[in-house]
Amino acid sequence: MPRRTGPERLDARRARLERHATETDSAVVMTAAARFLELRSRSVDEVRRHLQGAAFPEPLVERTVERLLELGILDDRAFATAWVESRDRARPRGQTALRRELALKGIDRETVAAVLEARSEAAAGAGAGGSGVGADQIAAERLIARSRWALLRVADPRARRGRAYAMLARHGFDPEVCRVVSAGLAGFDEAVDDE
Repeated sequence: MPRRTGPERLDARRARLERHATETDSAVVMTAAARFLELRSRSVDEVRRHLQGAAFPEPLVERTVERLLELGILDDRAFATAWVESRDRARPRGQTALRRELALKGIDRETVAAVLEARSEAAAGAGAGGSGVGADQIAAERLIARSRWALLRVADPRARRGRAYAMLARHGFDPEVCRVVSAGLAGFDEAVDDE
């Protein structure tokens, strides 16, 4: 089968959107939502925007979203918790960046605040107990550890701390966490000497 050209793809998309706009079967909309949810979990707002972007009629979109909520397939609190845990594990971010990312996913402020509070409590209970180290500092230290070798290529300790501070700031950590964690880079030199 020959590949479609740009105009052919555009015509096919227009035809598909026209079909969707006249759709009356909610099972078709549910199938489209299920396909969208196959890759990863999504927020309620993401699913709603996807279905609206596919030009399905508004009543069918709302019915589908309500049904997914009833079935427990969509849950913004669970989605936000999983998002934050995934970020902490794979690509550490500060609270500022996490708030922004979750807001872009359509998660309301109260849910974001509750999830980030639970993150802080979990960090306080999991070994940081009493030491004053918060979830952001743990995440920042994890990010610095991942970037250790890149930072060690900078010979000047002052420039190294500056780069670490800038990297942490870009990843949404507040200035105090950036200062504390980047100041802790002095231990990198001793760690390299020991290896």
